[in-house]
Amino acid sequence: MTLRRCYPSDLTDEEWALLEPLIPAPKPGGRPAKVPRREIMNAILYVLKNGIPWRAMPHDLPHWSTVYHYFRQWQKEGVWEKAVQALVRRDREREGRPASPSALVMDSQSVKTTEKGGPGETMGRKRSKGESARS
Repeated sequence: MTLRRCYPSDLTDEEWALLEPLIPAPKPGGRPAKVPRREIMNAILYVLKNGIPWRAMPHDLPHWSTVYHYFRQWQKEGVWEKAVQALVRRDREREGRPASPSALVMDSQSVKTTEKGGPGETMGRKRSKGESARS
């Protein structure tokens, strides 16, 4: 693969060192991977950061269908959730806090109901059989 210019969304060496262990390695026994995992991650981040369609990726990044395939596969395997958790742990440690929170605060909001009663209040009274509208 030829060298390409760097994009602002590319992973730094430090970021890649954190994420690389979370990215699944190529499956053994198959043909060797043609595209390095780091380039796939850089392409995914390019699309997400710039909000572009997959097919609008620059031509110096891996082909859009390859990148999208790995994005969806890793999404189904929970890779993104693990990556987010790792980043949160790293940020907490940088701030001098424990990697995992020791307490959880939950806030629930009341669901407001209507002032009126149920459907009978809004639709009028139901009549029994044989009762006319005038009674």
